[in-house]
Amino acid sequence: MVMHMTITVAVAGASGYAGGEALRILADHPEVEVGALTAHSNAGAALGTHQPHIRALADRVLLPTTVENLLGHDVVVLALPHGASAEIAAQLPDDVLVIDLGADHRLTDPDAWTQFYGTEHAGAWPYGLPELLLAPTDGTGTLTKQREHLVGARRIAVPGCNVTAVTLGLQPGVSAGLVDTDDLVAVLAVGYSGAGKSLKPHLLASEGLGSAQPYAVGGTHRHVPEVEQNLVAAGAGSVRLSFTPVLVPMSRGILATATGRLTAPGTTLEEVRRAWEQAYDGEPFVELLPEGQWPTTAMTVGANTALVQVAVDRRAGRVVTVTALDNLVKGTAGAAVQSMNIALGLPQTLGLTTGGVAP
Repeated sequence: MVMHMTITVAVAGASGYAGGEALRILADHPEVEVGALTAHSNAGAALGTHQPHIRALADRVLLPTTVENLLGHDVVVLALPHGASAEIAAQLPDDVLVIDLGADHRLTDPDAWTQFYGTEHAGAWPYGLPELLLAPTDGTGTLTKQREHLVGARRIAVPGCNVTAVTLGLQPGVSAGLVDTDDLVAVLAVGYSGAGKSLKPHLLASEGLGSAQPYAVGGTHRHVPEVEQNLVAAGAGSVRLSFTPVLVPMSRGILATATGRLTAPGTTLEEVRRAWEQAYDGEPFVELLPEGQWPTTAMTVGANTALVQVAVDRRAGRVVTVTALDNLVKGTAGAAVQSMNIALGLPQTLGLTTGGVAP
């Protein structure tokens, strides 16, 4: 006999891109009942005014984002601006599963938080990247994954979308000792939804269509310390990363090209591919593509999928990785639902898809 459980989920920030994507997935989750939907400036409006594609919930009225409106649920998803989650989360009961889609609880280093975000550190939560490789710390030499730390968790910090793409691309080589982590370079093509819904001149269609725009150049992007944190967890002694994101005229998606110098110049492509194959063997949402096939963002649209390819640039003595994912799904809301499933003892794939939408 199959046992079913009904999980009530509230979503704060339901009118934004991340909150809307969480709702799109949760509305079709077989074990979820969507509860309170809240917003700030959009409180009082119907959800369909801001998320017209979510037809099943279009008539729901957005409530103000208050602790009182979020109480009484099994799960609370916080899709709020950076710096806004910590205060609300601190007032929610310890037995409620709180999933933060913002940055407030991702970083373990208070100094790194202060340097990149400029406010007081709210403390780190279990990190919602189940596929993150964890170097052994107990002397056994056994590699583990972050998934084990999410079972039974009641607080989860979902990674940054760019962070997920770069981490998944590089970490197998870091863990296997094939990549020199003192010389890493990442350049990312990022869809406009990664910048949120705020109305800013450089985000208007008239500015963005037909144009590619770099941003947060020169080590200033807030995701840099998070990538460094992940690669240290995977086994790096230290990390030096040049990280350059570029807005390109697509609504969603990330294509991350990340490279690192080989620690041994004679390393073969076969040896490199073996490390990536072993890292993602059996992973339902991360796939190393067949040799010669390169990922595209269209292959991952709407899916909780990260597609990875790896090559060896012999002339440069570097490993080259290319990773594609949907920034709103595997990069944010899909990772949240995957982590929720694990925390609650459900199959991690429940309610999530792996097939993209193309063209």
